[in-house]
Amino acid sequence: MTALPPQDPEGFLLNRADWTREIAGALAAAEGRTLTEDHRAVISLVQDFYDRYGIAPNNRALVRAVKTALGPALGSSMALMKLFGGAPAKTVAKYAGLAKPPHCL
Repeated sequence: MTALPPQDPEGFLLNRADWTREIAGALAAAEGRTLTEDHRAVISLVQDFYDRYGIAPNNRALVRAVKTALGPALGSSMALMKLFGGAPAKTVAKYAGLAKPPHCL
């Protein structure tokens, strides 16, 4: 099992540089999820979004970005909720090694 680096109380990494694919898998496993290639594609997209804009996308921006980059099969609220649960933008930011987005409760 992959040892997790330091996290905040909600499980978000304290240092983005600690992120690896294995860490993402361990974060997901801690929540009962196994990452698929669809998960990993969305995670990569969110990391790219963060690098470009300096913030993780909110749910609406996430849906739009996924639909544009990965197609309508993944780019819907329902598809993202099936992958990441009821708060996909928050969950994918966690798995992507980003800080908790300021727009998430």
